[in-house]
Amino acid sequence: MEAKARLRYARLSPRKARWVVDMIRGKRVQDALTTLKFSPQKAAGIVAGVVNSAIANAEQKGVADVDRLYIKSIFVDQGPALKRFIPRAQGRATRIRKPTSHITVVLDEK
Repeated sequence: MEAKARLRYARLSPRKARWVVDMIRGKRVQDALTTLKFSPQKAAGIVAGVVNSAIANAEQKGVADVDRLYIKSIFVDQGPALKRFIPRAQGRATRIRKPTSHITVVLDEK
């Protein structure tokens, strides 16, 4: 039985998030959370929260054994970029793009 969790509009670059997500794809849930706990990237904490949410969703659905869960699929999509401006010399302005991400986790039993 599958359990899914999704975080949308996370203030995180999709490129940096994919680097973290690739480390845990296909692993058992406990191994993935351990890997994320000791990873220094900002994305690791955010992805760990989404994985924990998917575990809670699995428990809510009544999965027989939470210890047998593994990450069936996990991916990061690009969200809309926040556009900001910063003043520059001689009255000009430069655009700053602050990217967002959509993180999706699907868990299943082995």
